[in-house]
Amino acid sequence: MPSSAAPAFICLHYWAGSGREWAAVAAELAPDYACLTPDLGGFGSAPAPVGGYSVQAYAEAIAAYIREQGVRTYILVGHSMGGKIALALAAQQPVGLRGLALLSPSPPSPEPMTDEERTTSLHAYGNPQAAVRTLAHITARPLPEDTKAQVIEDNLRTTRAAWDAWLLHGSRENILAQMPLITVPAVVLAGDADAVMSTSLHGLETLPHLPPNTPLEIIGGAGHLLPLEAPQEVATLLREFAESLAR
Repeated sequence: MPSSAAPAFICLHYWAGSGREWAAVAAELAPDYACLTPDLGGFGSAPAPVGGYSVQAYAEAIAAYIREQGVRTYILVGHSMGGKIALALAAQQPVGLRGLALLSPSPPSPEPMTDEERTTSLHAYGNPQAAVRTLAHITARPLPEDTKAQVIEDNLRTTRAAWDAWLLHGSRENILAQMPLITVPAVVLAGDADAVMSTSLHGLETLPHLPPNTPLEIIGGAGHLLPLEAPQEVATLLREFAESLAR
């Protein structure tokens, strides 16, 4: 059982994914740390979000979820789209937040995406062949067949509203004005073979807006889906981050 003094990890998933991307990471962190891995509204098995699809609305929904779960102390972990949501929530300085871990995060500035890339992604909705191509593009390490099937299934069960909202609005949101309000320790994790969010992007668009001396931890040979491609390395870095907060 996790220690009553140990913070829980609240893990937010990537766009067109679900909370189950964290299963292997959670298993690595058990039994010392609890991991809560909710599906974001419109993704996985979650219904449409009551408050809408904006980054702020998602952040408020997660804050409500944390209260409902009775979590007293926690570390926010956000992957890709979940990273931008985690940034927005951390800026609210919620009670109980101890740290912020960002995996290949969407930056607080508008996400760099060409009009052609956005149009292609919009047209890919519900297309199994496109889902397979996307998986190949965003990963660098080989995945087990059952994990590949999970990624494709999550892609295809995303609701159209949630799919379009992120591409057309959420990814374009600029929350830079909120970043000075983040005061808890932070860490950024990135794969050096990420074809979606490069390490230079994190250095230019995210790290300068986090607390001073926030480290960028590079996972060699990994692509964009860090929790699935490198669960052991991710869990080790999260454990080290949690332990640093206790010192």
